[in-house]
Amino acid sequence: MANSIPFFTKFESDISGYELPKQFTFPFYYTPHPLCILAANQLQQYLLTQNTWQYDFGLNSDSASASGKMFGVLLVKSPQGEIGYLSAFSGKIGDDNHLPGFVPPVFDILEQDGFFQTELAAITQVNARVKELSADPEYLLVKAKLDQQKNQYQQAEQAQRQIIIKNRASRKAQRQEAQNQLSGEQLTKELDELAKQSVAEKNQLKYLKQEWQALINDTQKRVDSTSNQLEMLKEKRKALSNTLQHKLFAEYQFLNAEGEQKNLNEIFAKLTNPIPPAGSGECAAPKLLQFAYLHGYKPLALAEFWWGRSPKSEVRQHQKFYPSCHSKCHPILGHMLEGLDVEPNPLEQHDAKAHHLEIVYEDEAMVVVNKPAGLLSVPGKTIQDCVYARLQERYPEAEGPIVIHRLDMATSGLLVFALTKRANKSLQKQFISRTVKKTYIALLDGVLQEQEGNVHLPMRGDPDDRPRQLVCFEHGKPAHTYWRVLSKDDTSTRVELFPHTGRTHQLRVHCAHYQGLNTPIIGDGLYGERGQRLHLHAFRLEFDHPYSKQRISFEVKPDF
Repeated sequence: MANSIPFFTKFESDISGYELPKQFTFPFYYTPHPLCILAANQLQQYLLTQNTWQYDFGLNSDSASASGKMFGVLLVKSPQGEIGYLSAFSGKIGDDNHLPGFVPPVFDILEQDGFFQTELAAITQVNARVKELSADPEYLLVKAKLDQQKNQYQQAEQAQRQIIIKNRASRKAQRQEAQNQLSGEQLTKELDELAKQSVAEKNQLKYLKQEWQALINDTQKRVDSTSNQLEMLKEKRKALSNTLQHKLFAEYQFLNAEGEQKNLNEIFAKLTNPIPPAGSGECAAPKLLQFAYLHGYKPLALAEFWWGRSPKSEVRQHQKFYPSCHSKCHPILGHMLEGLDVEPNPLEQHDAKAHHLEIVYEDEAMVVVNKPAGLLSVPGKTIQDCVYARLQERYPEAEGPIVIHRLDMATSGLLVFALTKRANKSLQKQFISRTVKKTYIALLDGVLQEQEGNVHLPMRGDPDDRPRQLVCFEHGKPAHTYWRVLSKDDTSTRVELFPHTGRTHQLRVHCAHYQGLNTPIIGDGLYGERGQRLHLHAFRLEFDHPYSKQRISFEVKPDF
């Protein structure tokens, strides 16, 4: 990489006209600093032209093994006072932790002489034995024989019970006939004979159970001999893995700007789940900050971008900037940023006066409002001001307001709240049955070629990176959006969006995902690039009035 010494990279162009950042980047919701954009462009040019190493990012390939990768740039001041940047990639590239010009990992698990490879080999050996025993032909044959014997026994027992039931009914009829036609010694003899038949059939069932149980027990012992070995091996594997995991987490040591050091075990100890997720500490941001602290570079700003083919589930597009992940990076960076003057979290900044709430319609049953972008629908963890709280103040005597549906904090537009329990029941039923028609207007960061269409991409929450959502065909819930173009210019497209389902972030994901419109909404800090506001607006709302049952609709044009 140009001017790398060996990891610090100077800018190839004059940066004297750029203003340095006043505060360090809040990494979970940010607009890249111009110098970070310049650094990212320079790094991307290097990725396009270098031939020192090879990796298929999927830019010009349909190979199934090709995949994109997250890269990061850290704007820094060197110990000599020069302004430049450090570069890193998340995880590994191929089988490499070390590539020219990129900062090294916090801990190198690929080091051949390290404990990780040695102890991993022991786990691999146990795992191989588990696979070998699990696939042993004799073991599989005996297991199949056991299942067959159990099925045969059930069939034989059921057949015998059916015979008993049939004969019992027959004997009942014979007893009735004997009692009607016989008496004295003849009757007694006939009833005794019928009783003996009953006892004989019960004994036959008893002997049948004993014979089959003996066979099954013998086969079960042969199965248990191998199954017990497998359980012991699995417990050993689990113990070895847990020990190695804890030891590995202890090796990942992270500094902060105050010189304090904590390992992964210590960082995650106080969280609800104290076990760090797989890959913790391998993302670009922790690598960059750790290297800067170790070598005396002052961190000034951070930016991370995706390079290569989009992944199947996450919304990641080539060359686009994205915030750091929550599950792995949030706890780590929470420690590493201590001592730095960091920008405040924009999501926790709230000016109530800046968010005027417009009442569009109100009567004894309900209220319809035009929610401004930046105002919560319901209270959040740190912000109590919201549409719901304001309506509580407005209608102190009402049974409501009762929340029917919500809009994201960043989304503007129409919301309806019930003021009575009766209205709530009607409105809830309409939303559940999907008879409520909702229309949104969005401004997309790109030009669509088609004029209309449907997006069917099932969705679920990302367990490793809340609140982001994933496209998941295996575990996701169905999500359907119809769209049509209203207008477009050279750089953007205005569309109408008609959600047939109401999944969290549905419209944002369906617009941004490469299998959807492949064009994020302007200002989307989660699935695109942060801007002044998210250009998504709930434009029209149509439903039956909860009392009169007449069809009504409301429209409010967006302010973008």
